[in-house]
Amino acid sequence: MSDYTELLARVSAPEGSGRPIHDPATGAEIGRAPEASVDDLDAAIARARAAQPAWEALGHEARTEILLRAADTIDANAEALAELLSREQGKPLNGPNARFEIGACSAWLRTSATVALEPEVIVDDGEVHAELHYRAIGVVGAIGPWNWPLMIGIWQLAPALRMGNTVVLKPSEFTPLSVLALVSVLNEVLPADVLTAVSGDREVGARLASHPDVDKIMFTGSTATGRRIIESSAGNLARLTLELGGNDAGIVLPSADPQAIAQDLFWGAFINTGQTCAALKRLYVHDSIYDATVEALAEVARTTPMGNGLDEQNVLGPLQNKQQFDIVNRLVEDAKANGGRIVTGGSPATELGELFYPITLVADVADGVALVDEEQFGPALPIIRYSDVEDAVTSANRLDVGLGGSVWGDRDEARAVAARVQAGTVWINSHGGVHPMIPFGGVKGSGYGLEFGVEGLKAVAVPQIING
Repeated sequence: MSDYTELLARVSAPEGSGRPIHDPATGAEIGRAPEASVDDLDAAIARARAAQPAWEALGHEARTEILLRAADTIDANAEALAELLSREQGKPLNGPNARFEIGACSAWLRTSATVALEPEVIVDDGEVHAELHYRAIGVVGAIGPWNWPLMIGIWQLAPALRMGNTVVLKPSEFTPLSVLALVSVLNEVLPADVLTAVSGDREVGARLASHPDVDKIMFTGSTATGRRIIESSAGNLARLTLELGGNDAGIVLPSADPQAIAQDLFWGAFINTGQTCAALKRLYVHDSIYDATVEALAEVARTTPMGNGLDEQNVLGPLQNKQQFDIVNRLVEDAKANGGRIVTGGSPATELGELFYPITLVADVADGVALVDEEQFGPALPIIRYSDVEDAVTSANRLDVGLGGSVWGDRDEARAVAARVQAGTVWINSHGGVHPMIPFGGVKGSGYGLEFGVEGLKAVAVPQIING
């Protein structure tokens, strides 16, 4: 078990080398990220390729036992990992944030290690006996984001390792230290070269996506980058799982109770201060309960503390980086210019720090305004009034994204509406909750492929028919 200082020292580049990483809440330098070269990546992939046959040969039972011990090492180092994550990403320790993310890492790893994937008998008619089996692909390249860097890293590496693949993981340039720390902790248990993290720039990421010895790419990030990965992977026909950008719509039906749903609506939109791919990003509310819903959300916003994540009382933090802060600020200013009514927030919270933006509810906007049509990925929510549910469904489906969506109100009525929403997951009276046994993935510009549960294991394996 390591404390924060020891864990950071394990993964930081020596003083005078590497790239400085700053705490988004304070601006203070917390460490220096190693900067691997393309040659370093090539060497890591070669080692992963050499280690893969022996890892696969261990079999499911042995790999499961090792992965369960690896989950125990996460728990043993949970507080140090959470502090490093909070300092580097900005999310508070408490609430659905840093400690929550570390707990999810070990829970997801345990589920991935133990979920059953049995051979399936396809035909058995007395003359032909055919079974469908799943085998390791080989080397999996995982490219992670900065918003949930550890949890999404586990989503990628856990099923891949369980199925007998080796993994080379490239963390986001914004949050490399926490990912390197997680991998260091896991490697206390894993055999050498089964899991490697390589911290580097975009050139390293591009090489990983196009490398001839990488058999599968898993990527979570923007749609634009996902398209480039598709192009880069064409040369080696690497299999792909892409969880890309979203602009999730929520539809509040007239049967909903604004006070009863306000807390869940709030966290559906503002978990991780809105920096979540499948967060609620545009909210359509029926005219009959529009004002009541806006005010109920505003009351939650006014009473939810934001600030430095190491302060135990805070549950909302800063934007992780200046680029994202500027996107949020631009979209809010544009909404103001287009007649949006600011209910809460509306301008940077400079009294808290350079990258803090308060929870901003923008009422009386419409489709076509940039804050509605573009993914804000931050603490600003447009709330759009509708009078006909058909119009709300049309609005929800009008954009070329479809990661998630939600419908709020009478359950049976909501399920009927949900069936017409074009999204990989549609939640009823909640938004954004994921479960390690429930498949998750997007449609349209939000990517393709499934993660989690049995389908997630199949996605990091190749099918093989045994016929005879």
